Amino acid sequence: MYIPSFNTFPDKQEVITFMQKYSFGTIVTAADGLPVATHLPFLIDEKDDQIIISSHFAKANPQALDVANNDVLVIFTEPHAYISPKNYEKETNVPTWNYIAVHAYGKARMLETEQESFDLLERTINYYEPEYFKQWEQLPYNFKSKMIKGITGFEITVTDLQAKSKLSQNRSEIEKENIIHSLSKSGHTNDRDIAAYMASLKK
Repeated sequence: MYIPSFNTFPDKQEVITFMQKYSFGTIVTAADGLPVATHLPFLIDEKDDQIIISSHFAKANPQALDVANNDVLVIFTEPHAYISPKNYEKETNVPTWNYIAVHAYGKARMLETEQESFDLLERTINYYEPEYFKQWEQLPYNFKSKMIKGITGFEITVTDLQAKSKLSQNRSEIEKENIIHSLSKSGHTNDRDIAAYMASLKK
């Protein structure tokens, strides 16, 4: 990913927090020279100073065959916002887009046992809807086992983490204030979120 020096996102813990907040990502692999992508909810954990990303495919998804022991890319992105030239001090400017994106590269390992897949599903439930876990526990084992047989779980050990925070860092303080003010008044959540991220850089 192209990352100018002023758009770096150097704090590893902030990057992990961003990935956890916007955890519905895109996993990209290559098959026969063509890129293939699937959109999935991910779990992001730190173990022994390594970042581990976990999720599961539907077993019928052919991309699962391309993941095992291969290099993969997972993209986390959101929010983003259109930036109008009206926020700038000079007329000789053009529109742009502010956004945050993380590209996580790594090696994937497929989950081999039913227990590993059970653990993954239960951790996923606890992360996304802990209130549902009690209902899950009461479901018949045969039903849960059938669900497990329909998925292919995996975990990725991240070997390269690229994070870009494009938040008008190269603009004047007046222009940044104009953008924050404009986006804060927007009816779109993405715009307001970008405004909040921009404001956080000033602290």
